[in-house]
Amino acid sequence: MRPTVLIVDDHSAFRASARALLEAEGFDVVGEAANGAGAVAAVAVLRPEIVLLDIQLPDLDGLTVAEQLARAPDAPAVVLISSRDAAAYGPRLQATPARGFIPKRGLSGEALAALTG
Repeated sequence: MRPTVLIVDDHSAFRASARALLEAEGFDVVGEAANGAGAVAAVAVLRPEIVLLDIQLPDLDGLTVAEQLARAPDAPAVVLISSRDAAAYGPRLQATPARGFIPKRGLSGEALAALTG
């Protein structure tokens, strides 16, 4: 069975390219969201195994969303992404319940599988 993924990013072009890349590399993208509130709602309905979550969102930031999702029953594995480097987020990134961080330029199915498998 292919791992299920929800992609959360406020840029539709990135969501489309991430979907194509992940589906080509063996993942089943079950949905997309453009903001934090949409991510929380989509997780409740779609129950993905993995949430690929941008840190910079227009409403809640991805670090806050990761904390909310971690409290849910059967919480998905959250992997944070950003166009910025991890160092830009300092200790708050280290304290997050997310499984890890992937810079957007380094996104691949292999990197995602390494953090969630």
